[in-house]
Amino acid sequence: MLLKASSQSLTDQLAERFGERIRNRLLAPGARLPSVRQCAGQQGVSPSTVVAAYDQLLAQGLVEARKNRGFFVREAAPQEGAAEPPRAPAVRRPGPVNATSLIRGMFHRASNKPQPGMGVLPTEWLESTFLPAAVRKVTGTTMLHAFSLQYGEPLGDGGLRRALSNKLAGLHVPAPPEHIITTVGATHALDIVSRTLLRPGDPVMVEEPGWAVEFARLSALGMRLLPVPRRADGPDLQVMARYCEVHKPKLYVSVSVLHNPTSYCLSPGSAHRVLQLANQHGFHIVEDDTYSHIAPAHATRLAALDGLQRTIYVGGFAKILAPNWRIGFIAAPQALVEPLLDTKLLTTLTTPALLEKALAVCIEQGQLRRHSERIRTRLDLARSRSVKLALHAGCRFVAEPAGLFGWVDTGVDTDALSQRMLDEGYLLAPGALFHAERKPGTLMRINFATTQDAAFWKKYGELAKKI
Repeated sequence: MLLKASSQSLTDQLAERFGERIRNRLLAPGARLPSVRQCAGQQGVSPSTVVAAYDQLLAQGLVEARKNRGFFVREAAPQEGAAEPPRAPAVRRPGPVNATSLIRGMFHRASNKPQPGMGVLPTEWLESTFLPAAVRKVTGTTMLHAFSLQYGEPLGDGGLRRALSNKLAGLHVPAPPEHIITTVGATHALDIVSRTLLRPGDPVMVEEPGWAVEFARLSALGMRLLPVPRRADGPDLQVMARYCEVHKPKLYVSVSVLHNPTSYCLSPGSAHRVLQLANQHGFHIVEDDTYSHIAPAHATRLAALDGLQRTIYVGGFAKILAPNWRIGFIAAPQALVEPLLDTKLLTTLTTPALLEKALAVCIEQGQLRRHSERIRTRLDLARSRSVKLALHAGCRFVAEPAGLFGWVDTGVDTDALSQRMLDEGYLLAPGALFHAERKPGTLMRINFATTQDAAFWKKYGELAKKI
């Protein structure tokens, strides 16, 4: 709450609070601020104080007033004198999706409390002794000096690619080492694929709800997004078929296993039909298997059924091992390896061989496998507790609870709720974040690992009643 005894006026405190959130992108361009009356009630101040604070934000160019509608966060204006970038013709851009809010939340944490909206495991879950030991083992070799003073292998460290090939074989994905390219995280892998296969204006099918960062990234590259509703067994095949007939999409991006945010897993029947459409209409599929380490062993993967023909498989280790190591990879059809490698070399030249060699040690010695098993066990217990708390708080699960995320219906506007909870130090992930065009609603994504705290659910219940 605002402090009446502070040396700052209540007006200045309120303006500073909103200003900081806008600058840190915790309030997205296009987001609506609470009405004057709502804000006054929420903050325990007079309406005149809120009006004065909003006037300050107007003067700073952070918000704009829309007649009979309220105050909205302004779109970032280009710097004076900066050349306006060329626009791709006839490209429909998504609405103001706050794609970076959760990412920035990693660096500008709302508080030291567990963060329900975050997309990663708690730091204490990832702590280990084998990671530092693997780094020491690699740095202690006589080869350290040699490979540190030159660029690494273009495709990535050979030892890691062999270890990844063996690991993928366990998932029935046929990927020899020469078909694997290491990257600076899975997001970089997705970017390499997009820059290699697409041109501005190309239509791309994406799952909805889906990963907001992927929507924003593709939009920034000038692509035309074609949202495909994601169901429990896979994408809406009728919508996909209609897109194929009308728009001739170049790419389909899918998180087929433990989909974000629903945690749905693709069924074999849907997978076969998707592959039939890809072969019939000539588009490629990018399968982002980010959550493979916590996924069921029997989960259906397009790359396994397809044998890496039209499917490009993307993976990474940020979710399970070390987010800051930024190691990802692409497993690609033979015909695409060289074009993808060219794009990698143009964007990063190389990837960090030291960390790649250390990761290879962790995989080869079974430490990553054992660590993943411990995480899955811990996550199962956390999910059970989190589900009980969420149901008791009045939430309804739209999708069967699984994996890291729960997709819940709160019954209230989660955009408004997220701002109220932010005042209490909790970062939420409202459902609007997971649509190609922002659609405020009652859904939100929760992280099972960070929603075991009864204090969070108590505060959630109190504030949800006031929305």
